[in-house]
Amino acid sequence: MPELPEIETICRGLAAQLPGRTLAGVRVRQRQLRLPVDVEALQQAVGCRIERVGRRGKYVLVFLQPPRVLIFHLGMSGRLRVGPPQANDARHDHLIFALGADLELRFYDPRRFGLCFLTTPESLPHHPCLRHLGPEPLSEAFSAAYLAERGRGRRCPLKAFLLDATVVAGIGNIYASEILFAARLSPTREAGSLSLPEWERLRAAVQQVLVEAIAHHGTSIADYVDSRGQPGRFQNRLRVYGREGEPCPRDGQSIRRLVQAGRSTYYCPRCQR
Repeated sequence: MPELPEIETICRGLAAQLPGRTLAGVRVRQRQLRLPVDVEALQQAVGCRIERVGRRGKYVLVFLQPPRVLIFHLGMSGRLRVGPPQANDARHDHLIFALGADLELRFYDPRRFGLCFLTTPESLPHHPCLRHLGPEPLSEAFSAAYLAERGRGRRCPLKAFLLDATVVAGIGNIYASEILFAARLSPTREAGSLSLPEWERLRAAVQQVLVEAIAHHGTSIADYVDSRGQPGRFQNRLRVYGREGEPCPRDGQSIRRLVQAGRSTYYCPRCQR
């Protein structure tokens, strides 16, 4: 599933192409995504001008005028591609937004775990899909003091704590392993056991890893490409994820893999005790 760096990369690509364009039309080829597409609601976006593109957690936000917000979630395998109009639709091109005679936005999703819906700016913070989200990890609200408060008394493993979207928005499985390695913290350690200096170390690692991943346009392991169809490059800089049996880049110890809540976790048993 695309995580925060991949969604941020997509948003930046869309922000360079979409603002100023008018949604001239929308075609819905498949209504049955993770939640059914409200075709009538999407038609309300036709004729609206695109003002800007933003992000909340793993959601892409397209702000329109008159005031509307078109929201996408890419699920496991979704893609948003901007390009010239295509004569033929691909099998999994489920939504096609016309942006004039020379450009269109296509939502492609083979597994159909993605979402697309229309709301208003006023309703955005209270929408059922977004209202539970914790602070953005690159914001001032994401501090060591905030983490210590949220972690107080929690017995869940640190890996699960980072994946909890109510604690912090946008972190997924790949980056959780990379963050804990950068912070020198064990993925199995109880969240409530950290000291304030350790929470500060974790906060710094979250921001360091995410900023670096965004600079390299995200991680392409399976399906992810950006809005122009280009893969990310951060997979070439992963320190532990997917590197079971390889030497730790810090101390040479063999990297291990364990399964937590059905997901693979990678770590160094020596420097992440």
